[in-house]
Amino acid sequence: MSPSTEPLLKVQDLHVDYLVNGSPQEAVSGVSFEVRAGEVVAIVGESGSGKTTTAHSIINLLPGNARFTSGSVTFDGTDLTRLTRKEWQGVRGKEIGLIPQDPTASLDPLQRVGDQVAEALTIHRLQPKKVARQSAVRLLEESGIRDAPTRARQYPHQFSGGMRQRVLIATALAAQPKLVIADEPTSALDVTVQRQILDNIAALTAERGTAVLLITHDLGVAADRADRIIVMRRGVIVEEGSTADVLGNPQHSYTQQLIASAPGLSPGRLRPVVAGPREPSTAVADVPLVRATALRKEFALPRAAGGARTLTAVDDVSLDIRHGETLALVGESGSGKSTVARLLLRLDKPTAGSVVFDGVDLAGVKGEGLRQLRRRFQVVFQSPYASLDPRFSVEDVIAEPLRAFSEGTPAGRKSRVKELLEEVQLPSDYAVRRPAELSGGQRQRVAIARALALNPELVVLDEAVSALDVSVQAQILALLAELQVQESLSYLFISHDLAVVQQISDRVAVMKAGKLVEIGDATDVLENPVEEYTRQLISAIPGRVPVLG
Repeated sequence: MSPSTEPLLKVQDLHVDYLVNGSPQEAVSGVSFEVRAGEVVAIVGESGSGKTTTAHSIINLLPGNARFTSGSVTFDGTDLTRLTRKEWQGVRGKEIGLIPQDPTASLDPLQRVGDQVAEALTIHRLQPKKVARQSAVRLLEESGIRDAPTRARQYPHQFSGGMRQRVLIATALAAQPKLVIADEPTSALDVTVQRQILDNIAALTAERGTAVLLITHDLGVAADRADRIIVMRRGVIVEEGSTADVLGNPQHSYTQQLIASAPGLSPGRLRPVVAGPREPSTAVADVPLVRATALRKEFALPRAAGGARTLTAVDDVSLDIRHGETLALVGESGSGKSTVARLLLRLDKPTAGSVVFDGVDLAGVKGEGLRQLRRRFQVVFQSPYASLDPRFSVEDVIAEPLRAFSEGTPAGRKSRVKELLEEVQLPSDYAVRRPAELSGGQRQRVAIARALALNPELVVLDEAVSALDVSVQAQILALLAELQVQESLSYLFISHDLAVVQQISDRVAVMKAGKLVEIGDATDVLENPVEEYTRQLISAIPGRVPVLG
């Protein structure tokens, strides 16, 4: 279906301020654009550029310290800025769907997943409760969740981050809205499911004339999916046009910088591949820092008519992480990647198998011994929204591990926080801010700074750059590569983004349904994959240029 000539959504001269320490800070300044029925428009730009603020202004979901100061938002002939609270209830979710960025903060931890999807249908009286529950199962299946009837009865904490995101997508599409605002809808998804979901959204647009406003830091996704691209920087639109024009002949220097930073559009390694283990300061060079042997992890599922059931999340996984190398762990969401990481960090106990860290079997370490060992391995979690305490200032968040291990004086810790903020490309005056005053990408940079505070030997990066826009992502990846060389750090890099994996990894391990199906040097796995599943992952990289064979 071709886009309508009349705009479905028209934003004119939008201005939004945030109150920071009592002073107004302009976040969106004079933004104007249109979205037509059946059209996919992508807004791209750095974190903090105003993308999400613009999207949330449209649907009247700005945070408490934000103020809509001027401008107009017209949807399907109605001025949304004049709607009452009750009138919004008939628009939000029914006429305009929202796929939010963070699934952990958006799903009710006390409500079953299927009921949350069904609620989108019952709350607007589109279906009775029993029918809505059946529809919820179908919607979950369409969003790529296996065994949807069983999964619908589970709770969000029993899902991986990518699976939670698919629940949000199913919820947003349930009422068949005229406009879907997709705020980083696939940032938590592996590339194959990302392609499925984006195909779903594309099919919805073609069949029903649904418009999509896509907020993304992934220029590869924008290149593949958008009809038009809007580039924002510091609250203003710096470039706008058809996807072919913006990406093929960018006029603004900032757009050119974004394209150069996008790993799918401009691939290349950040440092030479580590052929073997680097010489560590202690321990023998040919002994890996971490060795996992025959790991198995089972989780209990809800009881059924046949009795107790279990889910095998990790099945006979063996791998090593060498001193000073990056091992990338890739695969679909729900394949067991994050569970393997939790087992390696002793955040969970394996049902069977062993984990040895620098010669020490973690199964035999308890209490203070385990606590002291844990300072040598740190983790950056997938969601900066869930992993940062909203009551703490940025300085408190970063200094927390230093205080926990009584590192340095208060003045020394303050100085270390300043150094870490500079390393992750944040201004030093951000130390006094709270997480709620930061964008998603800025919050993740704070989480990375916290992980580096104790100078660990192993850092587990669980989708650590998935929330970052491409230019900041490139900075953080370059920083991680530089720190790795300087400190002989080892990384376990968990990612669904194979374009990023190509840039930073020395070896790649591929997981599918809890099993390790392929492992080897990054060049071999990415250019000459043995398994068909690995080839599918590579072919699904968005915006990919043909460099992987």
